[in-house]
This record gives sequence, structure tokens and C-alpha cells, in this order.
Amino acid sequence: MREESAALIANRTWELVPRPPGANLISGKWIFKHKFHADGSLERYKARWVVRGFHQRAGVDYGETFSPVVKPATIRAVLTIAASRQWPVHQLDVKNAFLHGTLAEEVYCLQPAGFVDEHQPHHVCRLNKSLYGLKQAPRAWFQTFAGFVKTIGFNATRFDNSLFTYNSGNDAAFLLLYVDDIVLTASTSALLHRIVHRLTDAFAMKDLGALRFFLGIQVTRTPAGFFLCQKQYAEEILERAGMDMCKPSPTPIDTKGKLPQANGPRVTDPSEYRSLAGALQYLTITRPELAYVVQQVCLHMHDPRECHRALIKRVLRYVRGVPAHGLHLRASPTLDLRAYTDADWAGCPDTRRSTSGFCIYLGDVLISWSSKRQATVSRSSAEAEYRGVANAVAECVWFRQLLGELLLPIRTATVVYCDNVSACYLSANPVHHRHTKHVELDIHFVRERVALGQFRVLQIPTTQQLADVMTKGLSTDVFLQFRASLCVAPADVKT
Repeated sequence: MREESAALIANRTWELVPRPPGANLISGKWIFKHKFHADGSLERYKARWVVRGFHQRAGVDYGETFSPVVKPATIRAVLTIAASRQWPVHQLDVKNAFLHGTLAEEVYCLQPAGFVDEHQPHHVCRLNKSLYGLKQAPRAWFQTFAGFVKTIGFNATRFDNSLFTYNSGNDAAFLLLYVDDIVLTASTSALLHRIVHRLTDAFAMKDLGALRFFLGIQVTRTPAGFFLCQKQYAEEILERAGMDMCKPSPTPIDTKGKLPQANGPRVTDPSEYRSLAGALQYLTITRPELAYVVQQVCLHMHDPRECHRALIKRVLRYVRGVPAHGLHLRASPTLDLRAYTDADWAGCPDTRRSTSGFCIYLGDVLISWSSKRQATVSRSSAEAEYRGVANAVAECVWFRQLLGELLLPIRTATVVYCDNVSACYLSANPVHHRHTKHVELDIHFVRERVALGQFRVLQIPTTQQLADVMTKGLSTDVFLQFRASLCVAPADVKT
């Protein structure tokens, strides 16, 4: 607590002033937390003074609050590029990150409990810098950091505002910002250390060395690339659910049809169901084979039934069998984009909407995937498949633009594999048919990209359609085969 209080004072976070009449005074409290190492051992005890931001008034104490964070797909793309180019990757941790943000509004709060100035006990704190708990704190910190890195040569990318790029002659560097966690990679070690030195001079920041533990994800650097694993997080979920000793399941879901909304009695504790569903959703960052079943679980969070709870148990039993599996980001000789897309026509028993999914590869690495119920009902399987193609093409368009800013422009056409012949024909056939008028927008979007030579939509057999795992439950043999194709496997054996 003393260390935190000293940091607040040294940072000139506030000024003690008499309480202005009519001012909205925000209270606060001390928050205590245990910080752990990547292996789960205790690192240190941490105390933080946090204000009660829910007492703030919109338009008076705060304005805009949105703050961008880097997308998981961007993280995977940058790490894949770093692995292919053999670039060093470091992680940096900002101490008291939100305290660096400069406030534009006048905000007043009480003095920290236990550290009230004995000479001015009735004064209040007029904040110069942001504090944890303030609604605008993340935005203020992001604007402060983004403004500084621009002064040392970085530019924010247009397609992910939390990704900053540096390019000077033969030197290049990429910086990923997720609130107060930073991942930095550069073309040379000398450039990386020079940037780290500039950052540590400006902010209270610690260089943690080579990337090992980021956002709860264990990162292992191997000669082949990176291995991302959430073993510790998966075991915590199992322990929270009381299933750490359960019998494993070979697949996360069976091959039966999708579960209806209202079927059977309601669960006794819906909050536990929602908590586990949210935890599993975060687990899909490194476990793409869980994307479809977690999507099915999350569809029923508003009114969970016992059959839905049984599905969560089935997922946890599967995780119990392979907690150490993770995503491999291996170096690839060629970094081109290709996508697989599939749809399960009218699969939802309640709405008859289709479930579409896609898998996008950069070289040999899976960097993006999706499993999502479509927004409207499709009148045919071709329509459902074509909407899935449009979703995959839209994601690939974003990736092509992002990779261009990462000094890796895609010169060749991106191949999109679809197992529906009619959808493949629609992407190139300029003739409009009366049965396709209701999907005309998607058709024009995809056809335009195909005509520009940026994409090719090709037919692929269903047995080779990797996106099939994103739309339905599969048999054990097929699921294990597709799981390996999704770059999901245990860590490489160390010899």
C-alpha cells in the first residue's frame, strides 16, 4: 500500500484542493491481488487504490470511454510473421498504466484511506492523471501511449488501432498493445532494445524478456515457431466447475442435431452456467476446435436448461482429456492467405437459421476462425453456403489490408474453398437468377473481389472441408483428423 501511495504521489496524479461546492466527489477503496508467475507460483502481493467510477456522471466527469485493444487474430498474424522471419519477440509490462493518462475533465475524489494528509485532512484530490476505476481511464492511457510512440517513429495501423508499426530503411518493428501489456517484435535485437529503452524512459515499464506469458496464455518459442497454450487456465475452469477429476471425452460434442432453446427444466444456478460459458469462450483463443460447441453453449445463456448444462459438462470432459493442447504457429516458407468456409443449412431447430464457419490460414498457420449463426433464414443450401463465403471473404479482405501495413502485401489471389458447387458458380457467374435476388448484396460483394483478381472460390470435397468442424458435431475419427489440421496439438517433444 505504501509503494502504491508513493507511486501515485510521485506521478503527480492529483493536487489537494478544498472541496469545491457542488462538485461530484468520488470515493475509492483498496484492492488487493496476488500476482502469479507463468507456472502458477506466487510472484508478489499487489495493492491498488481504485476509485468507484460508477458514481461518475456522463458529460460531467467523463465523455468518451471507448479504448481499442488488439485483436487476437492480429496477435497470431504478427507472431506468425515473427516466427517466419526469425525476429526476436519481447514482452513489456507497464507499471500503473492507467496513472499515465492525462485527464481532460475535472474529476474530484477522496484521499486514499489510511494515507490522508495530516496537514490537510479535509481537502480532496483534483485528478491530473487517471486512476483505476475511472470510466475514461483506459481511453486516457491509450491516447497518451499512442501519442508518445508516434514521436519515436511508430504509426497506428488503420485496420487495428492497437497495432503500431515502425519502418525505417531496412529496420522494421511491430508493437501490440492490450491495455497495459505490450508485445514488441523487431527485425534486429539492436532495434528492439533501442525501442525498449525509449519506452522505459517515458513510462514506468519493465522489460520481461522473451515472450512467455501473455493475457493468460503460455507462449513457448521453439525452432519451428510459437506454441500458444492455456493449460493453467483450462485447469482453473475445471476446478471451478468441480470437474478436475472427471472422465475425459474424446470429442466436445456428439453428432446429434443442435439443441433447442426451451427443452427440459431450467438450471438451478444460471449465473454459474453463464460464468462457465464465458470462461470457455476465452479458451477458444488457442483452441479453435471448441469454437462451434462454445457458440452453441452461448446461444442459450439467456435461459439455460439442463440439456444445455449437460453440453457444458461434455465440453469440460473433453478439455479434461487434453488440457495441454494448444495452437502451433509454425514458420512457413510462403505467407499467402487461403480460407475454408462451410455452412450447416437450417440447422437451428428453433429459428431454422444456418450456422456458418470459416478457417483462414496464413501460410500453414491457422490465424482466424469463426462459428456463427447467420442473421437471416436461408431459403436454400446454396444461399447458406454463399453467405458463409461472403463472411470469409470479408475477413480475408481485412487481413489483406492489414498484412499490407505489416510490410507483407499479398500479391496473389486468395483461394476460398467451399464444398457447395452452386456457391462456387455464383461467385463468378454474372447472370442473375430470380432465386438469388435476396442474396444480391453478398453476391455483388464476392463477385467484385473475384473480378478484381483478389479471390478465387473453388469447390472442395466435403471430406477435405476443414471448416466443417465449425458448423456441426463430427464423429471421433473425423474430429481428430480435422483438429490436427487446425494446428491444435500438444507441445512438441523436447529432446
